[in-house]
Amino acid sequence: MAELISFVVPTQSDKVLLVWELSAGPPAEALRHSLSAAFSQFGLLYSVRVFPNAAVARPGFYAIIKFYSSRDAQRAQRACDGKPLFQTSPVKVRLSTRHKALRHQAFALNSSRCQELANFYFGFNGWSKRILKLQELPGAEDEAIAGPGRKQSLKFFCAVEVVLPAYGCRSPGVGIADEPLHQLEEGQPSFLMKRKTAQKLAIQSALSDAFQKLAIVVLESGKVAVEYIPSEESIDAESEEELQSLIQVSSFPWNQPGQREEECLSDLSLEEEEPEP
Repeated sequence: MAELISFVVPTQSDKVLLVWELSAGPPAEALRHSLSAAFSQFGLLYSVRVFPNAAVARPGFYAIIKFYSSRDAQRAQRACDGKPLFQTSPVKVRLSTRHKALRHQAFALNSSRCQELANFYFGFNGWSKRILKLQELPGAEDEAIAGPGRKQSLKFFCAVEVVLPAYGCRSPGVGIADEPLHQLEEGQPSFLMKRKTAQKLAIQSALSDAFQKLAIVVLESGKVAVEYIPSEESIDAESEEELQSLIQVSSFPWNQPGQREEECLSDLSLEEEEPEP
């Protein structure tokens, strides 16, 4: 039977493992690394979190491990339950039952997580992204706060396309980022940094949006296919008119002949953080 893996935070109980009877000797961070090494052999992990046992229990730790694939989580549970793994005493591993209430909720992965998942199943050279448009939108102005004619924020729109050549699939995505200025003057280093941040956030938002329309189909044989699921949702109704005019422009000013997209974006690096739901 095929398994469908979407670009969302895994919350289903059959993708979450509970591990306990972990030794009290190593610190929590060392245990996290050891657990990651042991369980990542069965598939891509979303997260590994280690907690101390309750005060009424004996000293030690337990862990919550999230897989993207329920098939991988079940294989890991069967293989690791009752085994010592990296310690002298055996550990207990069970599929979680605590996340059933969240099984109908879907939290979109951020762009870095989406790329990690795509790299795992499609390979680093199995997909690519193309920026179609990155443009500043008119921002709100408030003279009482920012001064006459000054913007309160920098607002950028981005349109991208994720391409999977082996599957003949293309998935478009759009995103908007709004970065507050707090009375910064144009030309100041801090203003330029805010501008870069807004651009990068718009690109990240658009890339995540493009991946949300894709689903990975893992067959029993281990082969991978792709399903494209168009989204009916639209972004920010207040900017709909601007987007209608921007989306029709397919050229991107940075992508001049002979210039690679990676070079254009090399100075726009920005780490993403994705909180646990």
